[in-house]
Amino acid sequence: MTYSTLMVHLELGRSNGVLLGVAVDFAKRFQSAVIGIAGCQPMQMYYAEGYSGDIVAQEQKGIDEEIKAAESEFRSTLSSKVDRLEWRSTAAYGPVLEFLAHEARAADLVLTGIARGDMFDSSRAVNTGGLVLQVARPVLIVPLAARELRLEQVLIGWKDTRESRRAITDALPLLKQAARVTLGAIAAEEDLGNARAQLADVAHWLGRHGVTAEQVASPSISDDANALWALAGLGRRPHRRRCIRP
Repeated sequence: MTYSTLMVHLELGRSNGVLLGVAVDFAKRFQSAVIGIAGCQPMQMYYAEGYSGDIVAQEQKGIDEEIKAAESEFRSTLSSKVDRLEWRSTAAYGPVLEFLAHEARAADLVLTGIARGDMFDSSRAVNTGGLVLQVARPVLIVPLAARELRLEQVLIGWKDTRESRRAITDALPLLKQAARVTLGAIAAEEDLGNARAQLADVAHWLGRHGVTAEQVASPSISDDANALWALAGLGRRPHRRRCIRP
């Protein structure tokens, strides 16, 4: 499995340089084709007597210019670095999120930035959570400060659910390139033994795919978010037990 085709969602009206830089890094690592995509939902207009169509024309002109600028940034950043490029865009009355979800059928992985526009402005903003739930493809959310794909340490927050199993499978190409992979689970004290057994199964499965992972089962005390923060190495690091390669 690899990411043979990336889809990169560009936000209109802003620079997407950071996101595109990460897209270049991904494309080089995985020899990927890249599809750039952007969209805008025009303002809904209700006509009344004496109404002039100038407002609609002006808005459409502005949208066309923003889409053209996004495509220009996409092509100028990637054209000399990526062999296979494609561009898709829309200015339709349907939700932009719906457009992205449909078009993602053409990709293995969707890259998007953290939306910086007004999240209540559905004409341009795309709710990241909605994108993850609807796109039916793995989604990589690129932080604003990112400049390249750094895989020094990857944390897998494990829970024995369908979603976790699908996510870890989708992430295999990334995990194979990571310098360090940690499998982390948070469980009630009485469930820690079962959590460790689950992590051992997953670690052995990863090992058969060429990924070595250490396992950490941490007790759930009061704040699971802080416990995950610690597992990621950003806070107090709990006791760690290494996996045995199969």
